[in-house]
Amino acid sequence: MPAAPSPLAQGASDATVRRVVVAVCAMMGTLMQALDTTIANVALPYMQGSLSATSDQITWVLTSYIVAAAIMTAPVGWLSARFGRRTIFVAGLVGFTLASMLCGIAQSLEEMVIFRITQGLFGAALVPLSQSIMLDLYPPEQRGQAMAIWGVGVMVGPILGPTLGGYLTEIYNWRWVFYVNLPFGVLATAGLILFFRESVERNARQFDWLGFAVLGLGVGALQMMLDRGELMDWFGSTEIVTYAVLSALGFYLFAVHTATARTPLLAPRLFKDINFLAGCLLGFVIFMILLAATALLAPYLQTLGNYPVETAGLLMAPRGIGTMIAMIAAGRLIARTDPRLLMAAGLLMIAGSLWMMTGWTPDVSRFEMVTNAIVQGAGVGFVFTPLTVVAFATLPPELRTDGTAFFNLIRNIGGAIGISVTSFLLTQNAQIVHAQLATHVNPFNRVLQSGAAFEFWNIANPATLASLNAEITRQASIVGYVDNFKLMMLVCVAATPLLLLVRRGREPNSR
Repeated sequence: MPAAPSPLAQGASDATVRRVVVAVCAMMGTLMQALDTTIANVALPYMQGSLSATSDQITWVLTSYIVAAAIMTAPVGWLSARFGRRTIFVAGLVGFTLASMLCGIAQSLEEMVIFRITQGLFGAALVPLSQSIMLDLYPPEQRGQAMAIWGVGVMVGPILGPTLGGYLTEIYNWRWVFYVNLPFGVLATAGLILFFRESVERNARQFDWLGFAVLGLGVGALQMMLDRGELMDWFGSTEIVTYAVLSALGFYLFAVHTATARTPLLAPRLFKDINFLAGCLLGFVIFMILLAATALLAPYLQTLGNYPVETAGLLMAPRGIGTMIAMIAAGRLIARTDPRLLMAAGLLMIAGSLWMMTGWTPDVSRFEMVTNAIVQGAGVGFVFTPLTVVAFATLPPELRTDGTAFFNLIRNIGGAIGISVTSFLLTQNAQIVHAQLATHVNPFNRVLQSGAAFEFWNIANPATLASLNAEITRQASIVGYVDNFKLMMLVCVAATPLLLLVRRGREPNSR
């Protein structure tokens, strides 16, 4: 008869099971929140008709969620300290899941925007709290693998969001883009209620309403400026100038208030940690490139490459595969090598893939696109996993929740700026190149006076002249995309010296 396991062994086994379940549930919450930043993108044209909205109005489906989530990220630290991480995480999951279902049954634009704001408010806590929980669940020597698991949800979610959203919309309808959150939300909530035990004492510090208000003003005005800038001709519009002034004022007041207040929203000690600051800056750059590249590639494949939405989604999916593989590998390597070397290799891979994209035309082979996507995704994975470990390696445990909230806030702002700047530059550069090419369309250009060019693009014939204009527009768009790929490559290279600020510090008072 086999001997019964000892109470000590049984307790260790139960603790392992509990840790695995909590880690999976935390990752589910992360994946849900990250997916919803991009999953609705491809469904917007279908929503527009169902909700009787204009093309300008329907973008509020995206921006309302982003603004609400960005503003509510900062107070996550105070909320978790006051009510406990378990309570806030479960409340966030329940609210996010219910708001997702309400988005799916929305019958008007007003309802959709209200439900998306609610979804963003509840979802804001999911990513920073899941990161904080994962950091506490695992000892320092295993945090590389823990951050690799967590990072899969954060990084792969926005990449695979358009692909999943496209298939759900095509096979069912756009409402399933929101209904898909239900099973994950229910499982994650049940798992956390049953298995997550919190031992950290709660802190009833006073909430910094002024700091929250001015930070909300800065983030909200910045997002509105980025969202409406291209539509309103940027700083040629009084509306955009007003948003810029309000944003700058909000961030300035928040910085002054944080430095002088007795109990500020974010502890000033956060900004004295060099590793944390360097990690925030690198996270800002990585997400700026990641989300900008994702936003650019989808229309590039569909409008210039003439790929259907399903094929375009499949061609973008290998980026997520490369990210997952690299994150798993980086999680194992980080304990054996200098994390700065992994991050340097990742930045080099990203810059190299973007350099290859500067030579693309719409006729680029699928093999090259898939290979490039895998390399670029792997580069992101090799940067992000060590980054999330090193950024918090020297941060005291009591500051982790505040730190993860600020880290994710900076990450979201970087993604928003990346998308807005590249979209603006694409439109502007395409217009400039179109004007330059159009100057050669005149009766004195001998190329247009004979041969195939004269047959297809006779400028005296309105029909063929329209065809010529379409080709010029296409060529100008190609140049505009190339310029953006080149800009992102230069930003990636310029961010590399930030690695010199990173130090492999010992974990302070780990618990």
